Amino acid sequence: MTRPGARLRELIGAPELLVMPGAYDALSARLIARAGFSAVMAGGFAAAGALLGEPDAGQMTLNDYGDHYGRIAAAIDVPLFVDADTGFGGPNSVRRTVRAFQRAGIAGLFMEDQTMPKRCGYVAGKSVIAVDAMVAKIRAALAARDDDSFVICARTDAWSILGPDAALARARAYRAAGADMTFVQGADELTDLTRVCAAVPGPQLANLSHAAAREQPPLTAIAATGAAAVMFPSAALFAAAGAVERALAALRSGGRFAAAEDDFISAQDYSAVVDLEAFVARDAAP
Repeated sequence: MTRPGARLRELIGAPELLVMPGAYDALSARLIARAGFSAVMAGGFAAAGALLGEPDAGQMTLNDYGDHYGRIAAAIDVPLFVDADTGFGGPNSVRRTVRAFQRAGIAGLFMEDQTMPKRCGYVAGKSVIAVDAMVAKIRAALAARDDDSFVICARTDAWSILGPDAALARARAYRAAGADMTFVQGADELTDLTRVCAAVPGPQLANLSHAAAREQPPLTAIAATGAAAVMFPSAALFAAAGAVERALAALRSGGRFAAAEDDFISAQDYSAVVDLEAFVARDAAP
């Protein structure tokens, strides 16, 4: 069986843009895989919302994420790429993070250079650590891998704090330190992403987050920038929250769900998603 990291590397290195919708739990991850996507990502914004009903503000712990991501990875047969926040501390905490995520069956992670407690990349009030401190974390992550195929992506949040030139310099430094892929948070305009892809060696990760509250370009335009992969970290979360809100409003106003049931998955399809038939067959086996 192909190692998750090795498969993720193949997808990142392929000529086609790797599209990774974001899962907020195991069920949404199964839906993404069932829809035909070759990889799934899971982020902190969606995890904090789904598990705590709270914003992404650095309150989730390594154990929270390890358990959550492990359940997601176990539910799918495609690689899972995840958000590791700041690595939950210094180099020793990063080492624990990488090893815990590898044990959970995860294919790779991205780690950011924010100070702790971190914030969602689209929320004001962020700050970043020194370049040397982030480089030390990247080196700790690389050294902690039991499997060299496990993907380490370095994210910088300096674009909106120190400016584009500083962000590009940081991304280059992180790549030089050994990061397999880099991610410049805040370079959301197509011209900005094109600039990043031209200025920083190695594969680049694009981010189309609904938390940004902005119109999103088509995938063809993202591919044209030179990005290797793109993630939609909060799309499934926002879609689910919107559908639940509409269903409850229909029940509250009309006394029934009928007005919202066009958004519902059928009982038959749901049973297929959760693999009910296989569970029943295993219980029935002599």
